[in-house]
Amino acid sequence: MINKRTWLLATTAAATLFLAGCANLSGPKSVADTIAADPQLTTLNKLIQEHGLADALAQPGPFTVFAPTDEAFKTVPSRAWESLAKDKDRVAALIKFHVVPGTMMAANIRNGSAPTLNGAKVALSQAGNFATVEDAVVTTADIKASNGVVHHIDRVLVPPTK
Repeated sequence: MINKRTWLLATTAAATLFLAGCANLSGPKSVADTIAADPQLTTLNKLIQEHGLADALAQPGPFTVFAPTDEAFKTVPSRAWESLAKDKDRVAALIKFHVVPGTMMAANIRNGSAPTLNGAKVALSQAGNFATVEDAVVTTADIKASNGVVHHIDRVLVPPTK
């Protein structure tokens, strides 16, 4: 028969191990991991992986990613996408055009522009509860990551040609 003290110690140890395991499972994820885990961002995640940008987006940052959803990628004309896909550098530049250094929560977006990781600037605006980047609307805002934030957008942003 187990006495109260032994039972209490065993229960406390089990609870501590369980909570420690839960803390490790739900710990902060990087922007790269946050995108990878999001079922609405599979196309973006695939492009990030294929073009070697996952490691960069796992760095301390911080980063703000305006992430086109899978639905947004479906609106890109197939001919344009086929042409773009042939040039690895252009695809990498396109992805980097969606990333702004720093953490920019949706409520903090101000009318103006911000530099992106590809060197070009994106136009940002805020009107009431709506935030936009270029001609895309932020549809889901403020998905927090350990090294920044991710915002879903409804369009794929096209960087200016050099």
